[in-house]
Amino acid sequence: MKKIIATILLTITGISFSASAQIYETINTLQSVISPALSGSGRYKGYVEAGYSHTLSHYNGDFIELSTSQGYQYNSWFYMGAGLGVDLLFSHPGEHWGEDIQNPVPGTRPITKTAPMLPLFADFRFLIGDTSNVSFFLDLKVGCSFLLTNRNIAIGDGYLTNREYFFLDPSIGVRVPCNKKNNKQAIDVGVKYKLLTSNYWYNVNNNITLQSLGAFIAFEW
Repeated sequence: MKKIIATILLTITGISFSASAQIYETINTLQSVISPALSGSGRYKGYVEAGYSHTLSHYNGDFIELSTSQGYQYNSWFYMGAGLGVDLLFSHPGEHWGEDIQNPVPGTRPITKTAPMLPLFADFRFLIGDTSNVSFFLDLKVGCSFLLTNRNIAIGDGYLTNREYFFLDPSIGVRVPCNKKNNKQAIDVGVKYKLLTSNYWYNVNNNITLQSLGAFIAFEW
């Protein structure tokens, strides 16, 4: 009986030491990842991006976009961070817009053709090639975009009624280093696709996917 109790105690002690070691190792790993990003040293990385995109199909609207992403370069080919931006949507409904809309939403908000939006997103970037020279990248931003007005947006044959939108923004581009002494600094140029989902009002409630294609330029450090 004493041997069994002793064996159990030794086993529990061993498990405790093992768990403590794993917890300690996990904490050290997290510190090694987070500390450089917070201090601005090590492999911390930031982006500032400006772009333009135009909606597809008959919705006919333009986006002027400005955003920043801050995060961590985990290795030579993968970056992950978080960001926010400001998008200005300029819609272009026809001169006869609204004539076919029946039974508008009771108590609907006023209508606008220009609307500011605030995208909040996670950012994932995959680098292709030697970053000390001209190289390529694939980027994916995914998150939510919030309408910064209490008005609905006239677009297409109806109007957007959401205040929050699902946001997806994949892109592909070329990275051009601009500082021979610091290859972390570069100019990025590329093309992008943007997707927003929304409720859409045109005689009856419908859901739409607002899609656009565009181009952008960015500075990274």
